[in-house]
Amino acid sequence: MTKTAFITGATSGIGKATAEIFAKHNIRLILCGRRLERLEQLQKELSKQTEVTILHFDVRDKYDVAHQIQNLPNEFKKIDILINNAGNAHGLSTIQKGSIDDWDKMIDINVKGLLYVSKAIIPQMTKRNDGFIVNIGSTAGKEVYPNGNVYCASKFAVNALNKSMRLDLNKYNIRVAGIHPGLVETEFSDVRFKGDTEKAKSVYAGYKALQAADIADIIYFVISRPYHVNIEDLVVYPTAQASATIINKE
Repeated sequence: MTKTAFITGATSGIGKATAEIFAKHNIRLILCGRRLERLEQLQKELSKQTEVTILHFDVRDKYDVAHQIQNLPNEFKKIDILINNAGNAHGLSTIQKGSIDDWDKMIDINVKGLLYVSKAIIPQMTKRNDGFIVNIGSTAGKEVYPNGNVYCASKFAVNALNKSMRLDLNKYNIRVAGIHPGLVETEFSDVRFKGDTEKAKSVYAGYKALQAADIADIIYFVISRPYHVNIEDLVVYPTAQASATIINKE
């Protein structure tokens, strides 16, 4: 039976790479994001391999999230796999110099957005006693680093929510997994440094960072295990990275 996966933040990076590997394995896709043109292009590409529908929304808008999920086409209403991938980092400042606007964006997307999407989908899983939720966290949710303050706090929250979901949903036979990547070469740093491409490039210079496809491959491995197997918590670093601040650069 064909499974249906719901992927947030699908227009780039880990979300896009996950959509691509899922399509290769004939998983039906619901792709979500804020950039409509990218969603439409991805739908066009991946529809050659599997059924695809798109939802154009911002995870921060709880009403739009709930409305669009409730009004999915009938063939996409049964969601087997939820990939909570949407997330971002804004700025890299000390707590006393941080921007409140940046803080709001990180908390609203990384924490509240994850909750809004989960709230809209989990009830159907508990009703069926079946489902798989994968929460994409970060090593920043395991270790605080200088100037990471609110971003780290948001990812510590994702880690806590992942564990809480697993406890709450255990009696409903729902699998819950958290995957926490270290440095992944995506648009992440472009967003963090607000378009300063030189700063963004420097983050990944002098070593081989993880690629989005590396994490997507791991996500597929996790969701494709026999149902009695739940890989609950997985931290993934590039070989060159030993911690948030220790990176073996050339």
